[in-house]
Amino acid sequence: MTRSRRMAALLAAALSVSIGLHAQQRGPTIGYVYPAGGKQGTSFDATIRGQFLDRATNVIVSGEGVRATVLDFYRPIDGKTRNLMRDREQNIRDALKASKSGDSMVAVKSELNEKEIQRMYRAAAEKELADIKMKLSDPKTQQRAPNPQLSQEVNLRITISPGATPGDRELRLLTAAGLSNPVMFKIGQLPEFSRKAEFSLTGPGNPNVDLARIARLSSGGRGGETEQGMRVTIPCVINGQVMPATEDRFRFAARAGQQLVIAASARELIPYIADAVPGWFQATLGLFDAKGKELAYDDDFKFHPDPVLYYVIPREGDYEIRIKDSIYRGREDFVYRITVGELPFITSIFPLGGKLGETVNVTMTGWNLGVTNQEVKFNETGIQYVGGKKGEVVTANRVPFMVDTLPEVMEKEPNDLLESAQRVTLPVVINGRVDLPGDVDVYRFEGKAGQNIVAEVYARRLDSPLDSVLKLTDQSGKQLAFNDDHEDRGTGLNTHHADSYLTATLPSDGSYYIYITDPQRVGGPDYGYRLRLSAPRPDFALRLVPATINARAGSTTPVTVYAMRRDGFNGDISLAFRNAPEGFKLNNSRIPGSTNAATFSISVPNSVVKNETLHLSLEGKATINGKPVVHPAVPSSDMMQAFAYRHLVPAQDLDLVAVGGGGGGKGAFAANKGGNKGKGKTKN
Repeated sequence: MTRSRRMAALLAAALSVSIGLHAQQRGPTIGYVYPAGGKQGTSFDATIRGQFLDRATNVIVSGEGVRATVLDFYRPIDGKTRNLMRDREQNIRDALKASKSGDSMVAVKSELNEKEIQRMYRAAAEKELADIKMKLSDPKTQQRAPNPQLSQEVNLRITISPGATPGDRELRLLTAAGLSNPVMFKIGQLPEFSRKAEFSLTGPGNPNVDLARIARLSSGGRGGETEQGMRVTIPCVINGQVMPATEDRFRFAARAGQQLVIAASARELIPYIADAVPGWFQATLGLFDAKGKELAYDDDFKFHPDPVLYYVIPREGDYEIRIKDSIYRGREDFVYRITVGELPFITSIFPLGGKLGETVNVTMTGWNLGVTNQEVKFNETGIQYVGGKKGEVVTANRVPFMVDTLPEVMEKEPNDLLESAQRVTLPVVINGRVDLPGDVDVYRFEGKAGQNIVAEVYARRLDSPLDSVLKLTDQSGKQLAFNDDHEDRGTGLNTHHADSYLTATLPSDGSYYIYITDPQRVGGPDYGYRLRLSAPRPDFALRLVPATINARAGSTTPVTVYAMRRDGFNGDISLAFRNAPEGFKLNNSRIPGSTNAATFSISVPNSVVKNETLHLSLEGKATINGKPVVHPAVPSSDMMQAFAYRHLVPAQDLDLVAVGGGGGGKGAFAANKGGNKGKGKTKN
């Protein structure tokens, strides 16, 4: 190897060694994608920022109708490499200066060993000098991200087909070190407006230290915008990033009588930010008239951190939307999408669920809804989702709907006192409401001595603002059991586990009473609930971490499976792949009944092909009351909130990628042929 090639290799190694080591330990990590979505039938550029994203090749988006290509990658030159390059630059300058103009060879002193001299052609030395000067002066390699976790940048071109289904997708990035974590990417129907990315390795200076720029942004001016903000045309989706001590403004024209919905997605896009308190971007929305008078304001929607405004425009003219962080924090991963227009939006439904396989007439409450009653039917238990339409426009949101197998009844008022308690027969699911402030609903059932019963509320987990409390008494009014909050780790986005759960053994034959209310003595039409009264139904749910697995062919890689045990189930759970390609094995695949989590290893066969991806499915099986019960292990991301709290956030897919080795040809990934090969292609 020549000296010049050795030098080039040294510089390349210095640029990549530390990141390569970390990538092996942690894998590629996306902090955010901006914009975090797009319109059907459009093509646009997007930016990903994160760590360990070197040599990104492919973009993987869940679902159909989205393709993406990698355009370029940027990473700042670290200090050690920069110093080596400057020494090299000076040594080449000295060598050229010391030689005669007619000399074809020059003697360049080594920057690593002063006693070592390298002889090289003058033309080669001049070219290397020009290359070093260009790299040292290139803003793409000089910029430093204010947050080391967002220190690398990948630019994409994304194309969404006209027929792509609107809704939430997951985006991952495939690099030489493996597959990244999933991040949310939304497909919409409306025109989109996007600010220029607030920080880019290809753009102007660091906004977190550019005080003059912060002062300009705080006054409302940004990138050529007026103090009144960026002009948009509604209906639309607005994409932006909130920076420190700033407020983003958007001006639009509206007609008298327009019933506007203005809904922000911020925490929804990035559920938890490890080093930000309270753990996410807490957005606030304000609507102002042309003179700057505030007309409406919101900092959340029910218990959701993302705000939603509804406002009827009083007169024709210009109006302005303002979005900021509630305590004026900000940085580039404070990404948001604002949906604005006369759009259908669901604020609540009733009932909040129904029986498996039966048609339920659901009443929808909200804004700009074309239909307020809708018949729904589901053939799968658990939490499903319901949306609506106004013409061809789908609602700006979808709401959860719980499906169970038990008989169902509706609450009947008056049932506020023991004397007027509504009689029910167990087992049953009661659909009710705390429909007035201070309302208490009481239900009476007959029990036997020694009978075990469970009372469980589904409300907050179904988007109801109800913070329930449950009390069980005998017919004399003596309290037998009480519960306020009960944690359900399976709902990874809830930080206040407000649903109640209690269990009790009845002491004698007779009548018993269950009371449900809100301890804050609030209520209203939106305060719906589903109350299950039944014998214990032992069961379990599973969460698998991580949602993205990077493994080498012929090796093993660890995964952790968490068991959420229900109604006293304490049996063993055995795990196995479902329809996995030949050669994949799960070792030591049992969660003992005494534990709620276990770590296993996945054996990856030698036949896998490097950089191919595969969807895996894992399921758990247990014997409960003499019958086999099988549930999927839902892939999840283990996310940290505000330095301290951890949450299991479900993902759509469990993806595995081989990061090394592999035989090619027929093997474990044969079913994936043609799906994801080649630079910049996206699996559809």
